[in-house]
Amino acid sequence: MDKLVYLASQAAKGTMARQENIANNLANVNTPGFRQQLMAFQSAPVVGEGSGSRSFAVETSVGFDTTPGQIQSTGRDMDVAIQGKGWFAVTAANGNEAYTRNGSFQLDSGGNLVTQEGYPVIGTSGPINVPPDHRVSFETDGTVSAIPLTGQGGVVPLGQLKLVDLEDGQLTRGDDGLFRSKNGQDAEPNPAVRVAGGFIETSNVNAVDMMVQMITAARQYETQMKMISSAQENDRAANNLFGLN
Repeated sequence: MDKLVYLASQAAKGTMARQENIANNLANVNTPGFRQQLMAFQSAPVVGEGSGSRSFAVETSVGFDTTPGQIQSTGRDMDVAIQGKGWFAVTAANGNEAYTRNGSFQLDSGGNLVTQEGYPVIGTSGPINVPPDHRVSFETDGTVSAIPLTGQGGVVPLGQLKLVDLEDGQLTRGDDGLFRSKNGQDAEPNPAVRVAGGFIETSNVNAVDMMVQMITAARQYETQMKMISSAQENDRAANNLFGLN
């Protein structure tokens, strides 16, 4: 009975982790550029003295779905989407370079171009600062310009977005939702990456599929709890049979 309880409890623990992952994906179904997080588990034997019949569930891989989201027109000046492969370079909270597909930018109090979370967007020549009373324009190669709202004066060049093209296997996702190169080195700009101003890339999470997975995980968890209850009932019945109670 002990073995059954142990196996069922470990399976339930893995199912709970799976539900947390599904919930996180559902919470980001409307986050631009979000990449669905993937998890996998496998059974591993317990190493140590005694019987080797016990096992537990271990996480074998944490990756993300590389399928691109849909490109939608927003008409918003500071929205920009990457066409095809590529990433925007931003400065993470610790000051290191990180990458994102979320091109829904905004301006901070100093007029600097930042992400929705406040991470500064990196330009090939440094931060991108937008002067007051100007709107932003993005060219397909990532060139950023400022156009006066008054219509007076010419276009002001602001720099160029740092666009990189790292292979999916070279990236790792952080708890802040940003991606980083596995070797810890800053990627070089890739002039082949193209963007579209006034567009945004949607999340690649399929809400219906996530709901189905959550229902399936809930039923699995319920089954595992029933297995634990059954093991306890069988244990009590065996004790009564042998007059231990």
